[in-house]
Amino acid sequence: MWNLTFITEEDFTNHVKSTIEKYGEKLESFDLRRFNKNIIDPIKLIFDKTVYQSSWEEIVSNEIFRQRDKSNNNDIGYFHQRIFQYIENCHVPPNGEESGWDVIYENTNGIEIPDAGSVHTVYVEMKNKHNTMNSASAGKTFIKMQNQLLNDDDCACFLVEAIAQRSQNIKWETTVDKKKVGHKLIRRVSLDQFYALVTGQEDAFYQMCMVLPSVIEKAVKDFEGTIVPNDTVIDELRERAVQRDIDSEDMAIAMAAYMLGFGSYRGFNQ
Repeated sequence: MWNLTFITEEDFTNHVKSTIEKYGEKLESFDLRRFNKNIIDPIKLIFDKTVYQSSWEEIVSNEIFRQRDKSNNNDIGYFHQRIFQYIENCHVPPNGEESGWDVIYENTNGIEIPDAGSVHTVYVEMKNKHNTMNSASAGKTFIKMQNQLLNDDDCACFLVEAIAQRSQNIKWETTVDKKKVGHKLIRRVSLDQFYALVTGQEDAFYQMCMVLPSVIEKAVKDFEGTIVPNDTVIDELRERAVQRDIDSEDMAIAMAAYMLGFGSYRGFNQ
């Protein structure tokens, strides 16, 4: 039984599938060549394995996960942004269009802004996490919002953060040209409060989170195993280790790992 009233089960499922597909090449299997594409740090691998008392399988698996995870934040940003195309009164402009806003929310009945009255449009800049902007980026974003207010006196601008420090809808204050600036219609808003605003349901974000795990699981099954990678890195390292005349299997695999980064270094190149 589908309990979300602000998005249909079909739309939500399709959006989850689209997000999974955005993972793209990161779901491709890792062989040793791909694993070492940017040259791993063998010293770090050995420190991590020993200090964390892990097996070679665990350390290699963790490194593969780290490499895949480096660009996954963009895919989750896609999920957070594009879901609003299915929610009433929200519009997600194509990339780079309509001044580059991530989401535009319009309501003919008015949108109440705390301590600032009512407007009919909210322009949104969305960030995955509260600490992803440096001071220069924050200043540039604030100026963009100021310019929008100058061009439209019936709007507000939101910096919406998926992972905020707390649930909030507050006046955003930042620094521009070494001066502290703020405006009551330029807001810093956590994702849960933005969901509440556009859906009219206080716990809308919570409701979405509660159905998300099962929908992802079903979506992955619908791909019929085509997205499950078959990583061969540890098997290839073991094959190289066997070729070395070293009694200790652990040291043999360590030598195979050393050769990935230090194969041309003096001593190793013998």
